[in-house]
Amino acid sequence: MSLLRLRPALLGSAPLRAAGSVLRNYSSASTKEKAARNAICERTELLEVLKARVKQLQASNVPEVTVNKVELAPLGNDKYQNPLQKVVAPGPTENQPAPRQRDDNSAWPSSWVEKSKKEMHMRQLKVERRLSIAAQLAAESKVKAKRETNVKTKGKKSLKAKEAAAWSHSHASPHGAYTCSKPRVAAVNKSAKAQRTQRVQEDGDGNQYKILQQTIQSNLECFLFLQQPEKAERFLLSYHRSPVKRRLLNVNAYNIVMRSWARKGHLLRIKRLFSMLASVGLQPNLDSYAAALECLGRNPLSTETIQSWVQQMENNGFHVDELFQKCLFEEDEKEKVLKAIRIVQPNYQLPPPANPQNCKSSLLQDFYFKEKVVSYPKLDFSVQELQERFQQQLEMELASTVTIESVESTKPLTPQAIKARKLLDTLRSRWHDSILQALKKSKHSMSKLKTASGYKILYPYLCLLPDKEYVAIMLQILNTLSPQGESLAVLARELGSKVYDRYITQRKLRSSHLEKVQEVYEDYIHLLAKDSQPDNYLPREYWEKLVSEAGFGPSLHLKDCSWPYMLVMRLGMHMLELLVQAVKVPRNILNPRLEPKLIPVLYHIYSFHSSWQVGLVKPHPIFSQIVSDAAETMLTFNSSAIPMLCPPVPWTSPHFGAFILSDTKLMRFVDGAIQHQLLLEQCPPVNLHPVLDALNQLGNCAWKINQPVLDIIISIFNDKGNEKLDIPPPISEAPKPSVAPSSFSTLNKSQKRELLLCRKKAAEMHSLRMDALYKLSIANYVRDKVFWFPHNMDFRGRTYPCPPYFNHLGNDVTRAILLFAEGKPLGPRGLDWLKIHLVNLTGLKKKNSLQERLEYANEIMEEILDSADYPLTGRKWWMNTDEPWQALACCMEIAKASRSPDPAAYISHFPVHQDGSCNGLQHYAALGRDLIGAISVNLMPCSVPQDVYSAVAQQVEEFRKKDAERGVKIAQVLQGFVSRKVVKQTVMTVVYGVTRYGGRLQIEKRLKEIDEFPEEYLWEASQYLVKQVFSGIKEMFSATRDIQNWLTESAKLIAQSGRTVEWVTPLGLPIVQPYYRSKSTVLNCSMQNLSVKNSNSSQKPDTVKQKNAFPPNFIHSLDSTHMMLTALHCLRQGLTFVSVHDCYWTHALTVDVMNQICRQQFVALHSEKILQDLSEFMLEKYCSPGKETRALWQKKLMEQLSSVPKTGEFNLKEVMDSTYFFS
Repeated sequence: MSLLRLRPALLGSAPLRAAGSVLRNYSSASTKEKAARNAICERTELLEVLKARVKQLQASNVPEVTVNKVELAPLGNDKYQNPLQKVVAPGPTENQPAPRQRDDNSAWPSSWVEKSKKEMHMRQLKVERRLSIAAQLAAESKVKAKRETNVKTKGKKSLKAKEAAAWSHSHASPHGAYTCSKPRVAAVNKSAKAQRTQRVQEDGDGNQYKILQQTIQSNLECFLFLQQPEKAERFLLSYHRSPVKRRLLNVNAYNIVMRSWARKGHLLRIKRLFSMLASVGLQPNLDSYAAALECLGRNPLSTETIQSWVQQMENNGFHVDELFQKCLFEEDEKEKVLKAIRIVQPNYQLPPPANPQNCKSSLLQDFYFKEKVVSYPKLDFSVQELQERFQQQLEMELASTVTIESVESTKPLTPQAIKARKLLDTLRSRWHDSILQALKKSKHSMSKLKTASGYKILYPYLCLLPDKEYVAIMLQILNTLSPQGESLAVLARELGSKVYDRYITQRKLRSSHLEKVQEVYEDYIHLLAKDSQPDNYLPREYWEKLVSEAGFGPSLHLKDCSWPYMLVMRLGMHMLELLVQAVKVPRNILNPRLEPKLIPVLYHIYSFHSSWQVGLVKPHPIFSQIVSDAAETMLTFNSSAIPMLCPPVPWTSPHFGAFILSDTKLMRFVDGAIQHQLLLEQCPPVNLHPVLDALNQLGNCAWKINQPVLDIIISIFNDKGNEKLDIPPPISEAPKPSVAPSSFSTLNKSQKRELLLCRKKAAEMHSLRMDALYKLSIANYVRDKVFWFPHNMDFRGRTYPCPPYFNHLGNDVTRAILLFAEGKPLGPRGLDWLKIHLVNLTGLKKKNSLQERLEYANEIMEEILDSADYPLTGRKWWMNTDEPWQALACCMEIAKASRSPDPAAYISHFPVHQDGSCNGLQHYAALGRDLIGAISVNLMPCSVPQDVYSAVAQQVEEFRKKDAERGVKIAQVLQGFVSRKVVKQTVMTVVYGVTRYGGRLQIEKRLKEIDEFPEEYLWEASQYLVKQVFSGIKEMFSATRDIQNWLTESAKLIAQSGRTVEWVTPLGLPIVQPYYRSKSTVLNCSMQNLSVKNSNSSQKPDTVKQKNAFPPNFIHSLDSTHMMLTALHCLRQGLTFVSVHDCYWTHALTVDVMNQICRQQFVALHSEKILQDLSEFMLEKYCSPGKETRALWQKKLMEQLSSVPKTGEFNLKEVMDSTYFFS
């Protein structure tokens, strides 16, 4: 049994009870490397694992262990016990309390301890036997292993030391986090400490180096913000004076300190910093001279002095104009620089703005270079109305949070709830004071530290905001914590991110950024308002024009001041520790018979998952009970979680757009990843124009609430919900165990299983209920308002609304309550489109033509009208459809339109959807000009829609019949069970890279849903069917499989060469796959050590993920390109257009126009040489030309990239006449 498999077997596994990422141990070593590992390392590690298991058994026999010192007694004399116990320092106003005995803990009954002792004794005997065997094996092989180890590791660090160093001191950008206890890494820190300096030097050009530089610069930015130039310079000197640390400084670090002194007008200090730059061989850049000239503008000296600085700048190759073209300014910095320049050049004028560039993509020639002047659509608001809405949005963002009434507020208030609410108010007031005192005490302790420890580094970050804001952030986290608890890493990230967001807001206020945005926005809304002159500008173009005309004032792009992810996590962990330490509640608050002692409201616990101890923070049951009794009806959200109340700020660069103040990235990526942002920054701005303009088009769509439907949903939500209608019931409706869980230890095996299943179901119901509560409450908050969803995108270019809870990408319930704010008459065909849309939502007539669907809708008009008039008391036809809530909303719209005097003139706000037919396969069929595939996915005109899922099911059934005739047992068992439903999910996801393993699980799940299918054949049947499905797809879509294989093999060879897969979409968006082998960084915190998984560009690419993800990611980038092209050309035609990936929405009036544009752009996109262009791009990037001698892998890669798959005979122009391509 390998060690990798032995760990879970020994340490056991337990489900996480709180939301969090599932963590596993994977070995990235090859078989050869594993075989080469010496025996002593394996046996030593085995002993450590077994010892850890002994400690786990001593701690508990359940997956969660409470380690809060106030509530647990010491477990013994184990040398690892102290670091685990030393979690919570005494509160600010109390002495160190004596540890309580375990049986005093109201959360853990004494029977649990007794049961634990019995079970632990039996298990420990088994473990000790294993330990003795392992120790004997280790002793026998010690001499031999030592000899082998000496030979193998001579002149090298051991594998263990390398892993330890990487684990403890890697500073690379992480993308996920898990937690581990201090004992696991106690030995690691020691070995890593000695190697820290060497590692910094070795990784000088890597990502780790950049992260360390970023940490230093963010510290200096804090001092700049706090107007403490002396501290900034002292901090800089602590690195500058050390030959080793000095390597981490670049010119930007010195520039920040220069800016600090420039604001004070201290030229001598700036001169000193220039000398320091020269002493370490660094050249000043434009920002350095901007700081010097700003200083001279604030405190003018002689003309000769200023002239000498200007001359020095020009001698270094810079021109005065570049100061104003390339530098970013805050507050009045620009004016001061200009003042200094004009002392020596009195007639100097600011350089004119650069001529706007237009995208030269052949796909957008008509869009950007059309000679005919086209007026873009206006919003149905006056300038005055839009200005008022801007002020409302600004006030909301300035407040950082929004508190709204829950939809549960309509319930009557009970005396118990009134009492609980008063109690909570009293407790929160105390907690506020307690946290504030703890924070002040912590900051005071930090300020006295002389060494630059990790603890002291946090001090400036705790001074950026008023103390009460930090307290408000911590209380907000406490108020939203679920009874099941939350992962330590998630809470730390959330706390740190909230501080960062508020800091950015304060920087924007301090730098006069807001005034500039306000000034520009007031002019910008003239482009959108109905009562202003039409302008032939895109939103981005008009904004850029207004900014260039504004001239003076701060830059709208802040200088980069992002915090490294590890710093955000460290700050969050510190705040979390303060919260756990300071927030206490009297133990007898609900039960007066208990001892009146203060106990912590929050508990730090471990949940064991495989070999990892995952840290969680969980509220005490007393607190959860009070919150439950209070049934509070107010919900608090970040302002960025609420839809915007005014049109979004247009995207003009990767750094600027969407909200007025809230910091938003153009491209979403995993926490800590920076490679996407770097790629966007290196991309010529003109190449991003199409993407920015498409996002602006989607964001400028105004929305309103469908109030009648919302009210019906809220009434069902408050009346115990309805799972069939996707309205989650309250947790009070959760299934109860048949036996009351008085003591877990007294239950038999089946009762324990039943209890655990009930708890799991209750946790799921709570999660779903809260999700629905958030969505409905936000919808209710904006029920009388018009609102907007700003958009951004993921790394593949797929677009998403920024507000996370309530948006049109949500489920059936969310989509049903959304309407376009702009209304348009139905026109001659609009009512027909509404009826066809309704039938599409029912899922009843998928194989029928549009005309047949329309006829069916007319046949059931009585049911439609009954549903509209009596949704909850009538025949309820709408409830039996695929999308019941959208169907109900559509019934109501049809009823109103059909009853109006002139249906064609009826003003409709209702969105009608047109959905792609297995869109991923459509792109593959078009890429390969695959005739059979094109027919299957409706690229060819047909009288009725082709159903690719039924076609594959039919193909699989033919394979099954042949095998059954040949006597294959499982083929005979499957007779009558092969259906469209069984194969649909696998066919749909094959195009997105599903493996045979994943496909087998999908099919097994579908077979389980069939009651008649014999359970004993599930595995064998699903294994057989997935093989046949893949064979059927390969036969039907031969060109598709060839392209998929070519993409996969290309990505595999690129990743094996040590590079990540990159490409550029036909619209010019650069894409890089962010999959790297992960390492871990350990944050040493007093509560526990937090181990954060790193996956960053300084590591080797993850070959498996790179190759498996490339085909689906490439197809996703094409479907996003098609959507953006459609969005831009719909904008040209004055259409309202939004999308949910491959589902396009518009008014009933304009469905026909949108359908035509959608087909035109698909044909235009695939008329480009997409695969050929990809091949040429990759050959240029990965196979350096001109080298006479190439490595074998490079030759192989060249051959692979050059062998572009051949295409078939399908004529793309057929798509123009295909009714069911999107329908």
